[in-house]
Amino acid sequence: MAEAAAKTLLDNISQRHLECPVCCCGFKDPKILDCFHSFCLNCLEEMMSKQKSETEKITCPVCRKETQVRGGSLQHLSNSFFISSLVDEFNQQKQELGEASGTSERCKECEKGLEALWRCLDCKVNICKKCQDAHTRPKHTNDHQLIPMQDVRKSRVLAMEFTEKRAPKCRKHSDHAICFYCEKCNTLICSMCAAGDHRSADHKYAAIEDVVKSFRKSVNDKLQKFKKSKEQLSSNEVSIKCAQNRLRKNLAHAHSDISAKAKAEISKIRIKAKLLAEKVEKIGQERDSEYEKALIHNRGQMERADQIVTAVNDLMGQCDDFELLKLKREVMLNLEFQKEPECEPAKVDMAFIGVKCQDVVSNKDLGTILLKENWCLKGKFGKQGTGDGQFAHAAGIACFANGDVVVTDIAQTRLSLFTASGRFKTSVDQGTKSNQLKNPWRVGVNSDNHLFVTDEDKVKVFDKELQFVRDFTPSVYDAVVLPESDLSGIAVDKQRVAVADRGRRVLKVLKFNGSLIASAPNNVVDNNLAMSNKERLIFTNYEEKRLLCVDYKGNESFSVMTLMNGKPAKPTCVLCDDDGSIYVAVHSGKVGNSEVHRYDSNGAFEATVAQGLYNPSGMTFTPAGDVIVADTHSVKIFQRM
Repeated sequence: MAEAAAKTLLDNISQRHLECPVCCCGFKDPKILDCFHSFCLNCLEEMMSKQKSETEKITCPVCRKETQVRGGSLQHLSNSFFISSLVDEFNQQKQELGEASGTSERCKECEKGLEALWRCLDCKVNICKKCQDAHTRPKHTNDHQLIPMQDVRKSRVLAMEFTEKRAPKCRKHSDHAICFYCEKCNTLICSMCAAGDHRSADHKYAAIEDVVKSFRKSVNDKLQKFKKSKEQLSSNEVSIKCAQNRLRKNLAHAHSDISAKAKAEISKIRIKAKLLAEKVEKIGQERDSEYEKALIHNRGQMERADQIVTAVNDLMGQCDDFELLKLKREVMLNLEFQKEPECEPAKVDMAFIGVKCQDVVSNKDLGTILLKENWCLKGKFGKQGTGDGQFAHAAGIACFANGDVVVTDIAQTRLSLFTASGRFKTSVDQGTKSNQLKNPWRVGVNSDNHLFVTDEDKVKVFDKELQFVRDFTPSVYDAVVLPESDLSGIAVDKQRVAVADRGRRVLKVLKFNGSLIASAPNNVVDNNLAMSNKERLIFTNYEEKRLLCVDYKGNESFSVMTLMNGKPAKPTCVLCDDDGSIYVAVHSGKVGNSEVHRYDSNGAFEATVAQGLYNPSGMTFTPAGDVIVADTHSVKIFQRM
């Protein structure tokens, strides 16, 4: 059963790897084309014969790539020694499998097909006893290496291992071994060839082992370049995916902005429509009231006129002539005394009311599409000083979920709390007994609105009202006695807090309760620290002007020099967003000329975010995604446009 499975496996290997793609039979005298595809020499010769006679190129039937054929002779093509060795090993294994099942290898040289007792390592064939005698007589084969078949089977050594011990013979000088390689002719030669056809100065040949050594070095150098290119491609793929994720987030944000803007504009239009309708209604009611008054007035006049007419008519009808003449004077005086009815005219013009609506949107779009990220100064608060809301040296900065901003003033040993708009709320300093502050430096806020502060050898935790909650000491996990701990940088994400101990030259990642997760020794620990979303720590080397990244074990991912206008610049603080992008504040050594730069997750520079800062010492994100900077004497907020 096992033998049948082995035979099936050998057959599959033969079909997939050891058969010529042209004749679909086992390789015979395989040659390699420039594209590294191999074919039997006879198959190539047949293909060559079908081409135009004057051509010195042959087209690979697999990939269609052309190979130059020197002098039109396919013999000059490189032999595929590797495939030949595989064929030999395959035949050997198949032969052994056949013997195990009661069959033996047959002679390939004679027509009788007798049992093969010898193997010629030079011709790579198995031969019988009779053919072995004939094989040793001719001059061109009498030095071939023959070994018994049982030795081949017992040793289980690849035929290639035997052939490597003996150099192949020169095709032109069959009694001389190949020992040189001519670089100009790109061919293997013997000492006779070197002394004859290749002796001129324009021929450059060298010992095979030297050429192979140089060739292997060249190939290795190229492979190293390919390896670096592969690493760069892999790194670029990560950067592209990060950029793609940022694009998708920005796209969703843009859609949200458009929808919000549309709703806001629709709300404005509805408010304006309501106001306009109210104005129309008011005017209409006022005019309607005037019409109503006119109607009432005219009706009153009509009633008075009716009364006069009725009274006079009654008098005129009831009195005789003598009585009328006696009352003539009184009647006329009475009629003259009564004024004629005054009629209010119908004010037709006042009956018209209409609306000429404005085209609120007009021909303008609801907004413009921004294809390049721009940042602008959104706001600023604080000034130089020592009073409430003032800074002597603002260094650390963090934001709570409600937008409140907390700032450390390292010159005044003080924590100050501000609203999102910059209004001062409260502060605690070294003199406040309840907070136990000694020398607060950097700060970070977690998702539970707990403020973590590095304070000499401890991390102290406060709530959103700056009330002390607890503290812990990261150095308690150190197994050996080390220099005094000096905690500086701190970074907080959803699950962990990382601290930089510049006294003990180590980066530590801890849980929020202070228990240790990982410790990464590093000799260039600085004040600035951030955590990426890939479980990596980002920090700076101020003196050497570098931005560095390590994993939680301390293995370096990258180390790049921070530049400003093409010249090395000192990094003063660092920040990481959810996409893995890195924000670094740098200055050229002169205050008032600092910038904030953005790098991708692999340390490649992407863009300048902000310019003209005084001397930034800390950065964080607001809940809205703005970058807020502690700029020594003030706090500045930059908004992405």
